[in-house]
Amino acid sequence: MSFSPKQVEEILEKAYRHYHQLAFIENDPICIPHSFSKKQDIEIAGFFAATLAWGQRKVIIRKCKELLTLMDNSPYEFIKHFTQKDLKPFLQFKHRTFNADDTLYFLHFLQYWYQHEESLENAFVQNFSLQEKTIEKALIHFEKLFFSLSFALERTRKHIATPTRKSTCKRLCMFLRWMVRKDKKSIDFGLWEKIQPSQLVCPCDVHTERTARELRLITRKQTDWLAALELTENLRYFCPQDPVKYDFALFGLSEAKQDFFS
Repeated sequence: MSFSPKQVEEILEKAYRHYHQLAFIENDPICIPHSFSKKQDIEIAGFFAATLAWGQRKVIIRKCKELLTLMDNSPYEFIKHFTQKDLKPFLQFKHRTFNADDTLYFLHFLQYWYQHEESLENAFVQNFSLQEKTIEKALIHFEKLFFSLSFALERTRKHIATPTRKSTCKRLCMFLRWMVRKDKKSIDFGLWEKIQPSQLVCPCDVHTERTARELRLITRKQTDWLAALELTENLRYFCPQDPVKYDFALFGLSEAKQDFFS
């Protein structure tokens, strides 16, 4: 099936109005940071929720809740003040290939960071400016910074993607969408000011990719960072200031396209 640009815009806008609702976040990993009101709690819960976001969504949500329970559901206070003896319960935590060693390194990095900085935003925006077209440099810098501690584990690197490895960086792009995008429906949080919504790159998972290819928003054969950029550039045609507003729509369309492709 072939669509004109006007038809694609109509499909995206219809799906956006349908899916971009608070009712739909209950079964999405974004419900995890929505359990908190303090900025740092939202950042930490959101970062872990995005990191663990692969597999079935109900399992992702369950594992995130399990992890946050180990932090007494006060992630910022726990991160700031934990000692070695507090980490023993985390030795049993595992989600797919994210194991206890990975969990402990994440906790140590976050403690290091929040003992020096007020927000995780600054870990992305060093050497980044509002003049950049996309968040590419922010993602590259963050990955290098995240593994700059002397005891960084090589095995953990697969859990923090970077454009330099040609990854779509789906989970970090999703996390940044949550933190940066300002949303009248209060779905995304809009907590950060040093990255603009127009600079975000659309998270590209298997569901989003499938829909995007049907709509000819992705033509690149490989599913990599350049494909994510292509998708975002094509979405920018419809909404230059906020291209990733269609993220939820593309995901929803993958499950119910027959309701919108007529």
